[in-house]
Amino acid sequence: MNLIEPLLAQAAAITELRRDIHAHPELCFEEVRTADLVAAKLTEWGIPLHRGLGTTGVVGIVHGRDGGKSGRAIGLRADMDALPMTEFNTFQHASQHHGKMHACGHDGHTAMLLAAAQHLAAHRDFDGTVYLIFQPAEEGGGGAREMIKDGLFTQFPMEAVFGMHNWPGMEVGQFAVSSGPVMASSNEFLITITGKGGHAALPHTGIDPVPIACQIVQGFQTIVSRNKKPVDAAVISVTMIHAGEATNVIPDACEIQGTVRTFTFETLDLVEQRMAEVARGVSAAFGATCDFRFTRNYPPTINTAYEAEFCRRVMADIVGPDNALPQEPTMGAEDFSYMLQAKPGAYCFIANGFGAHRGGYAGGGHDAGPCTLHNPHYDFNDELIPLGATYWVRLAEAWLGHRPPADRPLPAGARP
Repeated sequence: MNLIEPLLAQAAAITELRRDIHAHPELCFEEVRTADLVAAKLTEWGIPLHRGLGTTGVVGIVHGRDGGKSGRAIGLRADMDALPMTEFNTFQHASQHHGKMHACGHDGHTAMLLAAAQHLAAHRDFDGTVYLIFQPAEEGGGGAREMIKDGLFTQFPMEAVFGMHNWPGMEVGQFAVSSGPVMASSNEFLITITGKGGHAALPHTGIDPVPIACQIVQGFQTIVSRNKKPVDAAVISVTMIHAGEATNVIPDACEIQGTVRTFTFETLDLVEQRMAEVARGVSAAFGATCDFRFTRNYPPTINTAYEAEFCRRVMADIVGPDNALPQEPTMGAEDFSYMLQAKPGAYCFIANGFGAHRGGYAGGGHDAGPCTLHNPHYDFNDELIPLGATYWVRLAEAWLGHRPPADRPLPAGARP
């Protein structure tokens, strides 16, 4: 691997920062301590910063050797928040806050961008400006959306914006990036079927909402298999059904909840429309009423073609072409999608390995368990810090060292 030597030298210090963040996880819009730590390190390294976008967001500003006079700029983004879950790891830097855990590696994302920030500020081998975006509330809070609402792209105009997520199950030393949809939209539904409660021994005197709910759930799967095009991906997952309080009582109502994931808005429109028709139609057929609520959360994450290919070339220079892989789309969601709706850019994966970095994993000790995202045994692989930081530095230097074509495809509504 073609790593930047000074980043290797500072890796131990940045690793300590990462583990400190891991031990003190903060949930969405509560990242006060983490933001303070980020701001303190940026200030120590002579990087001007702005705080408060999206409540707890931090933006560092690194001008190049021209002092930023060229007017050109690139944005690099890392997320800072943790998840509301209990950590099962027992290593020294495990979470000190019960019910909160960095189980998605945002501590590592923050550390990699901090490492890059230190190097960029110390060397400034570029003309223009690098904006370092430390974002709150990716895990359900829409922190990217809130930073944009608060003026991220108006106060800090940039030509393109880039994000990166660690990805377990790939060999360390690999990256993955592709153009087009790489992560799905995230949406929720809540359906309330109201029938007529009564005695369970006299079902003919009421309208039982439970079998109606069962019919609706089965009907939803025909939307995926029979209404949309087979080549258009979609997932409808019913994850909760709530009804009843006693075994001998037919409940008055039944709730169905779950999630819908798609890669395009056209497929999402179709799925939402058909779900509403199925739920209301089946309910009416059995004499019940239906309240259908559908909430659209994160949009799909869609990489622009030119920027994705640019990233791939940067990766190939660092780890070799064979380790700059195509990015397999995932039905997981990511609020970096909001940034890619406003700006061209790309969201890539950096391999996190298979879990052997967690000490007891390989031997089945106290920290054994799968090292997958959102798992209570997860931990970020610190070996990635100099590699991810090298990618950030080389990407910024390469982007600001060339002129992207003015006629390249841009996201709808994007302002380059």
